[in-house]
Amino acid sequence: MKKIILTGGGTAGHVTPNLALLSSLREKGYEIRYIGSYAGIEKTLVEKAGIPYDGISSGKLRRYFDLKNFSDPFRVIKGYAQARKLLKKYRPDIVFSKGGFVAVPVVLAARHLHIPAIIHESDMTPGLANKLCISSATRVCCNFSETLSYLPAEKAVHTGCPIRSALLSGSRLAGLKYTGLSANKPVLLIIGGSLGAVAVNNAVRAALPELLAHFQIVHLCGKGHLDESLEKTAGYIQYEYMDEPLKDLFAMADVVISRAGANAICELLALKKPALLIPLSLAASRGDQILNAKSYESKGYSMVLPEEEAGPERLVRDVLTLYENRSRYQQAMEQAEDRNAVEKIVNLIETCIR
Repeated sequence: MKKIILTGGGTAGHVTPNLALLSSLREKGYEIRYIGSYAGIEKTLVEKAGIPYDGISSGKLRRYFDLKNFSDPFRVIKGYAQARKLLKKYRPDIVFSKGGFVAVPVVLAARHLHIPAIIHESDMTPGLANKLCISSATRVCCNFSETLSYLPAEKAVHTGCPIRSALLSGSRLAGLKYTGLSANKPVLLIIGGSLGAVAVNNAVRAALPELLAHFQIVHLCGKGHLDESLEKTAGYIQYEYMDEPLKDLFAMADVVISRAGANAICELLALKKPALLIPLSLAASRGDQILNAKSYESKGYSMVLPEEEAGPERLVRDVLTLYENRSRYQQAMEQAEDRNAVEKIVNLIETCIR
């Protein structure tokens, strides 16, 4: 039996593309295991999918001053030793990494044990974790064609981002039943990512009275970000995070407000959902979400609202404009190339093993 180790974590965006590969890998007879951090969100998601899971020590390499910068390198070294031990134990034919800092010691250990490793970069430009892994990788998959210019030509493969097939089977009626909302008023879905988005949450809640005049609202606000004072607000439902019923929430949404993480916007494209993207600002990121959002805006898939300009009046105006022109955005998304990312990546895995 062929064996594969999947790795990646820190946010759901570093895990769900791995989970999207499971069905195809199982069909081809792979024994699948996962290496992630001790207690990251990946542990919960992977174990729920029924995949054997091993946790290792993980440290973050920050671009800014933090006292943890002095201790985290030792966690990475410990994680490397643990990853090497696990790879020797399981003897996989290949490693596939979706990124995040927990994946770095796994990919480095794979190289030193002469195990081929494929990594995937979802954003327009490679993040620091993937930059550290590129030299150790056999192939580097990417989501945007623009990313090819940042990668070694002999390793780069444009595959797109794997999307969970379950998301495509959602039911509008099931979503309305789950939430108790009406079929007679449009639904606005707000997604801040698995860790939440405080700026987006604050902007939406500041504009809530005006938004509720036009929409019913389902707000995925992130763990620890529920606002109890709004629990009984008619037409407004908030959840920390959503897994299985998410497909039905997408199906009933007329328009979406979202961060511009690569995995999130690829799912919106696959589902043909008009979206107002509010990318993380440069003050809080390296700017990858800004580039992602600009790419989708230029192709006519989404509108973009800079985080610094997301006041209540502008937010309401942009959401209404999006809703009024939703058919135009859907038509643009209908023309998007279907890249069959899951099939391409699984075929690449097969090729690298051979």
